[in-house]
Amino acid sequence: MVESEMMEGSEAGREAATTAPSEREPLTVSPERGRPIAQSILFLIVMTLLVGGLYPLVITGIAQIAFPWQANGSLLAEKGRTIGSALIGQYFDEPGSFWGRPSATSPNPYDGSLSLASNLTPAGSVLEKQIEARVEALRAADPGERGPLPADLVTASGSGLDPDISPAAAYYQVDRVAGARGLPPAAVRKLVARHIEGRTLGILGEPRVNVLELNLALDRLQ
Repeated sequence: MVESEMMEGSEAGREAATTAPSEREPLTVSPERGRPIAQSILFLIVMTLLVGGLYPLVITGIAQIAFPWQANGSLLAEKGRTIGSALIGQYFDEPGSFWGRPSATSPNPYDGSLSLASNLTPAGSVLEKQIEARVEALRAADPGERGPLPADLVTASGSGLDPDISPAAAYYQVDRVAGARGLPPAAVRKLVARHIEGRTLGILGEPRVNVLELNLALDRLQ
């Protein structure tokens, strides 16, 4: 009796197992479940167009209208030829030119593709020797100038591309530049004074002189 019931139960289980797949309803994805995915894709497309397309176009247009010179790289030109940018320093070592700050970019100074600092500790002997060598070079270039050397003439900037020097650094070089060019020192000193830029917005930074702009004006002075 028990065996017959077990046999009937197993046969019924096999029958249910064989018929269950055909009797099951097909699986379907609810529209409610697919809606968040569609919304996410739509959000991605909209934000890509807004942030990656519309926003840059609007900002570029405003910059070109309000600040065209700055927006195009603050380029300096002379006789129709682009000389450089007011934002990136250039290397000058001629006695008749004003010199900028030392640059830590290597192998070429003021290399815009290698902007970096020296990363030397102030307590290290390497930096001390570099500063001593720069002091000697400045003294040798202008033996008659025995006043204190401005710090920015013997130390590199954090970027290695600083286009400016302090007014003190510019005035320190006046006699050397004037002597090399055969100009009255007073005239060169007045030229420096005209190129001193004040603090940004009256409170940010320090007064400064753009070396490239000063040297271009010096060329025009002659």
